[in-house]
Amino acid sequence: MSPASSLSSSPLDFALFGVYPYIALTVFLLGSLLRFDRDQYSWKSDSSQLLRAGSLRWGSNLFHVGVLFLFFGHTVGMLTPHFLYEHFISAGNKQLMAMISGGIAGLLGFAGVSILLHRRLSDERIRINSKTSDILLLVLLWIQLALGLATIPLSAQHLDGGMMMLLAEWAQRIVTFRGGAVELLASASWIFKLHMFLGMTVFVVFPFTRLVHVWSGFGTLAYVFRPYQLVRSRRISLPAGHTTPQQR
Repeated sequence: MSPASSLSSSPLDFALFGVYPYIALTVFLLGSLLRFDRDQYSWKSDSSQLLRAGSLRWGSNLFHVGVLFLFFGHTVGMLTPHFLYEHFISAGNKQLMAMISGGIAGLLGFAGVSILLHRRLSDERIRINSKTSDILLLVLLWIQLALGLATIPLSAQHLDGGMMMLLAEWAQRIVTFRGGAVELLASASWIFKLHMFLGMTVFVVFPFTRLVHVWSGFGTLAYVFRPYQLVRSRRISLPAGHTTPQQR
């Protein structure tokens, strides 16, 4: 048992990091399924490019590159058991690699979402045609990326990988329904906890915003592995000596 796991957790920590993760995952999965089943016409990205392109390309590309890297990096980094990589890389080096690569991706994503948020608020035509959820979502993502970048100087104060291991163990215990997950966060900084809470909140709002188009993006990967289409001729085979009637 790690030292941190022996510390007691508060009722608030238990609610936020022991119960809320399952609420977030349930809303994320069930909400996405219900929206796809009941309201497919709203299943889109609602691009504002037709209103005015301008800085959209730069902002969108920077945001998507940064966020996609962060998503897969967090997923692999948090959910990969330590024994699978301990013979290849130490916990400290893994943390350092995550700080550098995550920092670069975080800066790209933060720059992108800043451009998109400024564009949506400063352009009157786009702002009028924006939903409240569009603006609130960008604000939420802006804060979340800012908090993620703020964890880097904090992580630099302990490069042994200890805190990273505790956070990964918390995530693995949550997804495998094992107990003792909340106690692992007893010594974690409030910045880490707020970053984790907002990350789960993104999953909660996911089904109710334009973020649902991410599912369609993943779905297009199946197009690469689709079976070949079989094209059959509609010509009619006639016995020898017979011809098709000619149109007059």
